[in-house]
Amino acid sequence: SGDYCQPGYDALPEQANLFDTFGEASVYAGSQESGQTGFINRPPTRTIRDQDPIYSSVAVDLNFDEVVLMDQNNWALRIFNRLDNTPPGVPLTQPKRVIQGPETEIQYNNGIYIDPKNGDIYSVETDTGDEVVIFPREANGNVKPPRTLKTPHRGFALAMDEEKQELYVGVQHPPQVAVYRKGASGNEKPLRSLQGESTRLSDVHGIVLDQKNKLMLVTNWGHVSDSTIAGTGRFEDPSITVYPMGAAGDVAPLRIIQGSLTQLNWPAQMSLDPDNGDIYVANDIGHSVLVFKETDKGNVAPTRIIKGDRTHLMNPSGVFVDSKHKELWVADFGNASAFVYSLNANGNVAPIRTIRSAPEGKVSLKFGKVEALAYDSRRDQIWVPN
Repeated sequence: SGDYCQPGYDALPEQANLFDTFGEASVYAGSQESGQTGFINRPPTRTIRDQDPIYSSVAVDLNFDEVVLMDQNNWALRIFNRLDNTPPGVPLTQPKRVIQGPETEIQYNNGIYIDPKNGDIYSVETDTGDEVVIFPREANGNVKPPRTLKTPHRGFALAMDEEKQELYVGVQHPPQVAVYRKGASGNEKPLRSLQGESTRLSDVHGIVLDQKNKLMLVTNWGHVSDSTIAGTGRFEDPSITVYPMGAAGDVAPLRIIQGSLTQLNWPAQMSLDPDNGDIYVANDIGHSVLVFKETDKGNVAPTRIIKGDRTHLMNPSGVFVDSKHKELWVADFGNASAFVYSLNANGNVAPIRTIRSAPEGKVSLKFGKVEALAYDSRRDQIWVPN
């Protein structure tokens, strides 16, 4: 997704580096002689942390004119008025409600769905919780979800078939789409699952359903491996795979959008314009929104691309088509913001409204779940696997 350019050693600063904090040239987890683990109980010298929201997904409640933004960084759901617009020079727009706290069971949240009738909010957890939590529309504060549903590990995306009352959960790895009853809770098992080598699923990050044509579209990052078989890991081009909505088992897609012309690069959430079949894709590393026709197949270029400095897009991860108001919502992972564009926007266009949750010019650290660190003493750099 990008190249790392090594700086020359002779250009590196010679001033104090991280090891100077410990007063030693080398630092060990335990005694160098005994190998036993040691404990450091003093406060940190400094902290690298982003306390502002990092938005992973967005959905609009069209009945109540509210927008819900998923704050993955602070494990929260932030609810705003649909017409909120942060003026230039104002630090941020305050949400009208925030669902947040240990009682909510929200953590590493990425996929969202809002019930179009009663406003219930569905949130899927991607890493440690392995569940979908469901809140009533008016929920606020540190409140327990009235209903939870256990899901496979690393669920990332949500979609709903309101006609059949079925909830679709996209899972990163092992890649699958698990389908439950809409009212499922607890440890209820899925009705069916799409999973297997023939499906071409690979690190699932988005799902959208076409009720009119009974189709399911899935975005894939292209990371493939079978953890039970050594050496099976490989990288494929990112893709959008298309299936019948009722697909189950190890079945091949009807068609695949994939290749260099697509410009797909970490494609995340998707949204469908039901009026014309346009598919909007949040294209994370491309800092863009790509628009395809639902009937596209193979190595095809997008029909439209929203990208450029005027768009203010930075690692977009969530999209939502508001066909009622002819607007496109985009949640940005990179700058604590959500942007609204005309539904027919194309090119380097400015948003018509912005919800900012941090000062202008904010660049998020984009930490997800940091599990380890590496320190390069030659360059005095901390490497953060994210």
